[in-house]
Amino acid sequence: MAQRRTVADRLATVLGTVLDTTELPVRLRGWDGSTAGPPGAPVLAVRDRRALRRLLWSPGQLGLGRAYVAGDIDLEDDVFDTFAALSSVGKLSETGTMRPATVADRLVLARTALGLGAVGPEPAPPAEEADLGRHGRRHTRRRDAAAIAHHYDVGNDFYELVLGPSMVYSCAVWDSPDVGLDAAQEAKLDLVCRKLGLTEGSRLLDVGCGWGSMAVHAAGRYGATVVGVTISEEQATLARKRVAEAGLTDRVEIRVQDYRAVEDGPFDAISSIGMAEHVGRARLPEYVARLAGLLRPGGRLLNHAIAWNAGDAAWDEDSFIARYVFPDGELLGLGEMVGAVEAGGLEVVDVEALRRHYALTLRAWVALLEEHWDAAVAATSEGRARVWRLYMAACALAFEKGAMGVDQVLAVKPGGAQPPLRRTAWV
Repeated sequence: MAQRRTVADRLATVLGTVLDTTELPVRLRGWDGSTAGPPGAPVLAVRDRRALRRLLWSPGQLGLGRAYVAGDIDLEDDVFDTFAALSSVGKLSETGTMRPATVADRLVLARTALGLGAVGPEPAPPAEEADLGRHGRRHTRRRDAAAIAHHYDVGNDFYELVLGPSMVYSCAVWDSPDVGLDAAQEAKLDLVCRKLGLTEGSRLLDVGCGWGSMAVHAAGRYGATVVGVTISEEQATLARKRVAEAGLTDRVEIRVQDYRAVEDGPFDAISSIGMAEHVGRARLPEYVARLAGLLRPGGRLLNHAIAWNAGDAAWDEDSFIARYVFPDGELLGLGEMVGAVEAGGLEVVDVEALRRHYALTLRAWVALLEEHWDAAVAATSEGRARVWRLYMAACALAFEKGAMGVDQVLAVKPGGAQPPLRRTAWV
């Protein structure tokens, strides 16, 4: 007599179909306690039939992500080991993108869902999923404000737990993996200040100033006068508090203002750290032109941005990261960014790739999140903590594989003082 297939056996068929593989890279545990898959592999626990319904309606990365955020799927082992295993096969290999499900795929999912009593209406997405449709077309000022609020206005207490005392939410610069996150973030801020050539009295515009770390560093260490702009109300509130605590209110002004509304140039230098990812390809020429127009002749722009290194793969608006993490965000290739900066009338004088540095940074953030998990959940929601855990771990692996990079592009506005002959002025 043929042995009856367990819940886990059937779920293994579903996951294999979704991942496009016949060799399951993880071990599955069904809601009935049954298991299937290679012994010793990381365990993915399916807690509820609702996970199968989510995959039936969204058979790919988005369905899996929704199930994890909602707690329908859980990880029983190290998050990096689990995601590395999942991304080692089939549709999730290389870039982390997934091809659309075929009719045959959907039939397999439907038959399995029917057999396991999981057929039904599409479950509502977790509350943490962004819905910006009511805010009009992409990259208007109103919609950009809504997109930024979705990601950044989730509670300063939450970010303090994840980012640590530095409160810097961008790639650190590590002399070695042993220096620690805070020292690596300070090194990054100092590197940006040196590249921009800041000195006593330099006027700096910090675009997307976050919680004020760059502004405080530039004013406190280099004597710069800083205008920091953000469209996150929560960021601005904490940034102003940190400026006051540092005794720098005479040197630093934090504004809730779109960079497109800044009119009080010229500036000697502009830092844009982790902000260009929110601009979008269509708006990139406007972004460069606006910043170039705010620089004095000879002034410098430092653009620090994540780059898409995965060949022809495009930003998928239905991916997990687009729906839950950076709605309306868009990653561009380094070549596109350099080309746009040059087309905007600026001279590119230096490019530095920091891909491996971001992998180390993300791993440090995940460690902080897991160390403070209960407090992070209390500060926002379990779903939000799950979103950050998933996206940061998955991105760390993407940086390690080279699917994503992060680059600092330093440019100068012609007509003023010449930049140094060699980059030894700032390395």
